[in-house]
Amino acid sequence: MPTIPPRYPIILSILAALITLGMKSGAYWLTGSVGLLSDAAESLVNLLAAVTALLSLWYAAQPVDASHTYGHEKIEFFSSGLEGMLIVVAAGGIVWYAIQRLIVPQPLEALGLGTGIALVASLVNLVVAQVLLRVGRASHSIVLEADGQHLMTDVWTSVGVLGGLFLYWLTDWKELDAMMAIVMAANILWTAHGLLLRSFNGLMDHSLPEAEQAAVRQAIEGRLLPRMHYHALRTRQAGARHFVEFHLLVPGHWSVSVAHKLTGQIEAAVRDALPGGVEVTVHIEPIEDQEAWTDSELIEMEKTRQEREHD
Repeated sequence: MPTIPPRYPIILSILAALITLGMKSGAYWLTGSVGLLSDAAESLVNLLAAVTALLSLWYAAQPVDASHTYGHEKIEFFSSGLEGMLIVVAAGGIVWYAIQRLIVPQPLEALGLGTGIALVASLVNLVVAQVLLRVGRASHSIVLEADGQHLMTDVWTSVGVLGGLFLYWLTDWKELDAMMAIVMAANILWTAHGLLLRSFNGLMDHSLPEAEQAAVRQAIEGRLLPRMHYHALRTRQAGARHFVEFHLLVPGHWSVSVAHKLTGQIEAAVRDALPGGVEVTVHIEPIEDQEAWTDSELIEMEKTRQEREHD
């Protein structure tokens, strides 16, 4: 199955944001619902976030250069963090406006037409969000996943708003619209928390998830010969690319050619064990050299981990 370039789903997201922004703004204009206004505000954030995501994907795809020898993929973490901050700003604006409506409640109008327009806009977001999430997971792109999660938050926000409008129609409780908008703002903030945390971890070179680290260790250990060892394993991710680094201890009498051949086999096994692009760096050391067993601050940490696993 051919791989879909990440920029295509993002362009689709931009088009969806433009369409839903117009539809939800019209629904708010018809009804005067602060809940629908919050929905329209999030569509505006969707548009800004999608444009930012498209620019970050373009920048991340640039080849390595003298100033960025590890590539440009980390811009994706910055993009998802910016999206999280935009969500926080949108949620704050919604709460501020909703509190005003709680103090001075106002009746709503044209609920049938307004909610119908908002429902169609939500369906558009649902379809586009699923496309973004599917392609993002397949390509391991945090930008696409972040945008997809954001759109799904918009969908659930719309569901809550529409539910609140239905209850308003049944009860004529004017404060209900503003109260529902505040609840939806809290949901939006929770999504922002997840995006900001993931972005922070990426920018701080957080290690790969435990399951992926275990896959890397299994791949290395499956290729080790007698009188070989490895330690000081470091992992991180930048965009869709994984980075793996470790020390490989081999018999000191081995030739460079023999050590290089085995290292190539181990690198290939690691690349097969992880999805997406993987860059593996191996530092070869003689196993008889005592300094090789103490040349990294990670060694004591790994001993503690191994002892904990054996207990």
